Amino acid sequence: MSAKPLRPTANNSSLNQDAELCILLIDENEQRAESISCALNNSRYRISHLASPGVSLLKQVDEIQPDIIVMDIESPSRDILESLQAISHFNPKPVVMFATQNDTHTINQSIESGVSAYVVGDIDPVRVKPILDAAVARFREFQKLKNELTDTKQQLASRKIIDQAKRLLMKKKNLSEDDAFRAMRKTAMDTGQKLDDVAKTLISLLSTL
Repeated sequence: MSAKPLRPTANNSSLNQDAELCILLIDENEQRAESISCALNNSRYRISHLASPGVSLLKQVDEIQPDIIVMDIESPSRDILESLQAISHFNPKPVVMFATQNDTHTINQSIESGVSAYVVGDIDPVRVKPILDAAVARFREFQKLKNELTDTKQQLASRKIIDQAKRLLMKKKNLSEDDAFRAMRKTAMDTGQKLDDVAKTLISLLSTL
């Protein structure tokens, strides 16, 4: 079964508390999909497309650009897990997986691949909304922590480069630490560059002298 639209909706990937969120539902049971869609009628969640587990997940996500992925499968295959890993790396979004497989290894693999909520058992329309709420909240918090970690790593890397350039200036130009830093900062202000970009240029130039 190819993907087909259930109900048109605007795609909003901000995941804020007021935005309407588009769902890509992977499920072979069209009747259940309609029940879930009805259960979500008065919520901010909208099932925009239904696809079978046999279709290419990466292709569906690329074409539809959903805010959330919901899957009802027996057990995640290697292809599904690899697709989820790619999505998590390049275009992260909340993923809710309903599966019959309940062994710890499969659950851990799924979570490591980017699944926000792994639920053992079939989709129950009554339970879908709170599960989606929890998955979105967990995803949002994880992304916040991930971004903070990335920022911290970038700041540490920039500081390391700036310190290296400063030491080279002190050595090559016989400057004090304060004078070397002021010289770098002035160059950055005069040229409209970031301080770490100036530092990279200085390292490249001074290392050859």
